[in-house]
Amino acid sequence: MAFHDIRFPVDISLSSDGGPERRTDIVTLSSGHEERNSPWAGSRRRFNAGYGIKSLAEIEQVIAFFEARHGRLHAFRWRDPFDWKSCSIADAPQPDDQPIGTGDGEATQFQLAKTYVSGGHGHTRKITKPVDGTVVVAVNGVTVDPGNYGIDETTGLITFDTAPADGAAITAGFEFDVPVRFDSDTLSISLAALKAGDIPNIPVIEVLS
Repeated sequence: MAFHDIRFPVDISLSSDGGPERRTDIVTLSSGHEERNSPWAGSRRRFNAGYGIKSLAEIEQVIAFFEARHGRLHAFRWRDPFDWKSCSIADAPQPDDQPIGTGDGEATQFQLAKTYVSGGHGHTRKITKPVDGTVVVAVNGVTVDPGNYGIDETTGLITFDTAPADGAAITAGFEFDVPVRFDSDTLSISLAALKAGDIPNIPVIEVLS
């Protein structure tokens, strides 16, 4: 299997249905109390691209894309319609959007990440598929010239030419895609059903790294 660095048609994915999924194991004790445990460190996203299919031309696009990925075999980029920026979807990414590390005077590589916070609790998600040309970086609140660092769009790793100073706050803003694969080796699409308003089932699922 491989990762194909190509994005699923955005016009279709932006009308998809789906979002994050977590796994929680729950045991109910004889007292009625619960013990809850999560074997997953983070969430995994699932979508149904069928909600975005509105025309025969879009069906042809999806069939070609499916065949080129060999069904479930190869992963690809996906634009999450609800979560694809380091900031609010209505805003433009800024260099101070997300904390991604603290300098120690030696480290030159830092992983892009997005932190979700609510009610004093949070979760930090590793971002591995930033969009080319959208990443902006700051060290201690000062925007860094793009010529002074590199960004790997396939891993989300930022590499500085010179290690940030000890204690320096490193932040970044960016757009990003989700690495996914088809969650079925079969596409079952009926043109008659589509004309009747029925939604085809085209499941995709996030590939965790």
